[in-house]
Amino acid sequence: MTDTELRVSKIEDGTVIDHIAGGQALNVLAILGIDGGSGEEVSVGMNVPSDRLGRKDIVKVEGRELSQNEVDVLSLIAPAATINIVREFEVVEKHRVTRPETVAGVLSCPNANCISTADEPIESRFDVLEEGVRCTYCETIVRESIAAHISAA
Repeated sequence: MTDTELRVSKIEDGTVIDHIAGGQALNVLAILGIDGGSGEEVSVGMNVPSDRLGRKDIVKVEGRELSQNEVDVLSLIAPAATINIVREFEVVEKHRVTRPETVAGVLSCPNANCISTADEPIESRFDVLEEGVRCTYCETIVRESIAAHISAA
C-alpha cells in the first residue's frame, strides 16, 4: 500500500452498496434510516474515482442485509448501484439494482391536494418512469430530488 492509498476495512457480515452516483451516499443513508444515533457501523466513501461513473459513492453497512423494499427505493436515486451481500468477509451475492414498475408507501406526493396526502388510510403509490416517478392517484410527476420525497420509515 502506498502513502496515497486510503484503506477502508472489509466488513465481516452485511451489505456493500457500490456504484452510487457521486453525492448520493447521504440520501442512501436516509433511505436506510441510518443516522448518527442509529448505532449501526457504517463506512461511507464519497466522490471516489470510478471508471463507470466518473465519480461514485460507496456505503458499507455492517450486520445488515437490505430488504427488497429498501433496494427498490435505492434504485430510484442510484439506478447503477450494485448490492454486495457479505458473509464472513466474502461476497456471497452480487447484483445490480433493478427499478421496479411501482413503489408503494415509500414516497410522499408533493401535491398537497392528492388523496394520498390527506387524512385518508391510503398508501402512497408511484409508477416508476424512465425520467422519474408519477403518483398513481393524481399523476404528479417528480423528476428531481426524489430523495426529498422519501417517507420516514
